[in-house]
Amino acid sequence: MTKKERYDKFIAYFIKHMPEPETELQYKKPYELIVAVILSAQCTDKRVNMITPALFKKYPDSKSMAKSSQEEIFEYIKTCSYPNNKAKHLAGMAKTLEDKFGGIVPSDITELQQLPGVRRKSANVIASVVYNKPFIAVDTHVFRVAARTGLVTNAKTPLETEKQLTKNIPVKLRPKAHHWLILHGRYVCLARKPKCTECGIKEICKYYNMCNIKN
Repeated sequence: MTKKERYDKFIAYFIKHMPEPETELQYKKPYELIVAVILSAQCTDKRVNMITPALFKKYPDSKSMAKSSQEEIFEYIKTCSYPNNKAKHLAGMAKTLEDKFGGIVPSDITELQQLPGVRRKSANVIASVVYNKPFIAVDTHVFRVAARTGLVTNAKTPLETEKQLTKNIPVKLRPKAHHWLILHGRYVCLARKPKCTECGIKEICKYYNMCNIKN
């Protein structure tokens, strides 16, 4: 199977079975998504969605959060992973968003990465989800699924994975492909025990075909 055939089958499957994928983080405006994305680092979306309602009620915008302290923010997010670091990031993010960008979330990934707690992956998520920019954020799920299926080869870092996916996925589909890979990794292509029998793309999957040969 050629790489083009693999990508064509991957895209065709998800266009049919998941035509309008969305992030599972709950938000109503760009500021809220930034907050949720910062909280989601090494934490489940489910947990983040349990935390954010009270947090957003207290801090409905970056201006209100910018006036708060790390200690005050901590009290609202202490049930997530690494709450001290994330409280520091959120306080800094809100102040930077207000001071540098007038409270308006930028669409440029370089500008987004000027916000504390926002690195390349997070910037890609925000630009892709909010502004439909053609970026593919690579988290552990995307990294794993892309490698197992053979969509990418010999990628040692998330950036290498991102570059290969970007090269082979059409511009208009990149925001959707980001979600396809994440959700597939989250619910089907699990890290320890992938649900290969339930997988709709096992035909193109190098991992599945190698296991079948061995068996």
